[in-house]
Amino acid sequence: MEKSLFNIILENASSMFNFSGFNIAVVLFEIITITFILFFFYKKFIKGTNSEYLVKGIFVLIVLWSLSEILIRINLQIFGWFLRVLVSVVTFGLIVIFQPELRKFLSYMGQGDFFRKIFLAKDEEKQGSKKELVLKELIETIKYLSKFKIGGLIVLQHDGFTNISDVGTNINADVSQELLLTIFHPNTPLHDGAVVIYNSKILSAGVLLPLTENPKLSWRHGTRHRAAIGVTEVSSSACIVVSEETGDVSIAENGELRKCEDLGQLKASLERILGIIDIKEDKK
Repeated sequence: MEKSLFNIILENASSMFNFSGFNIAVVLFEIITITFILFFFYKKFIKGTNSEYLVKGIFVLIVLWSLSEILIRINLQIFGWFLRVLVSVVTFGLIVIFQPELRKFLSYMGQGDFFRKIFLAKDEEKQGSKKELVLKELIETIKYLSKFKIGGLIVLQHDGFTNISDVGTNINADVSQELLLTIFHPNTPLHDGAVVIYNSKILSAGVLLPLTENPKLSWRHGTRHRAAIGVTEVSSSACIVVSEETGDVSIAENGELRKCEDLGQLKASLERILGIIDIKEDKK
């Protein structure tokens, strides 16, 4: 009796992974462990970001590559090699298309305290109170800048682009409305650059940010808006920009600019960016 396709696949899988005796339990344990680790990284770093599409594409490529191996082993050589070549070409294309996301991820992994930030617990209550204070000072500052149409550029730096503040003037001070308004006052030498905030501290001011090269961006967006978009294209940071022409407030994330229509939308966005919403949910 001829073997069914299922039996052939099962036999080839057994020969590929050597499923025999105790090895089955070991392989299952390894698969479960790897799945858990991948799911952890997906939930913590990838879900809801532009990189989510990259991960889905990689998963499809893995499935296609596995299918090509099975086709080759059941003597469907042409189909198998066609899939294998297709996966190789698409893989190269993904590397080119998602080069900014890959560069951002590798930059994040290159930090010395990468594993400490992932696995060590923080004092959430203390961090929450600091972030709420930063939120209050930021909102009051932005309200003032918007009301009097004073241009402002504030980078909320996340992990993964730690040298962004190196090109500015070192401040290293607590976030306060008075200090921010002084920096952005038109008669001060630092008002044209960006302020970088990280870990509830103003790291530096007068920072020159990379401008976006997106050709689809409207000509109405000036240098501040292009800088806000540009820094979020090459890092995981968010950037608040206040227009000195209209007083409009916008937030750039992942290379996209969104206008805040009212104070409620601004506060909700900042709470999400600063992680205050996550801390509140953990306390429940």
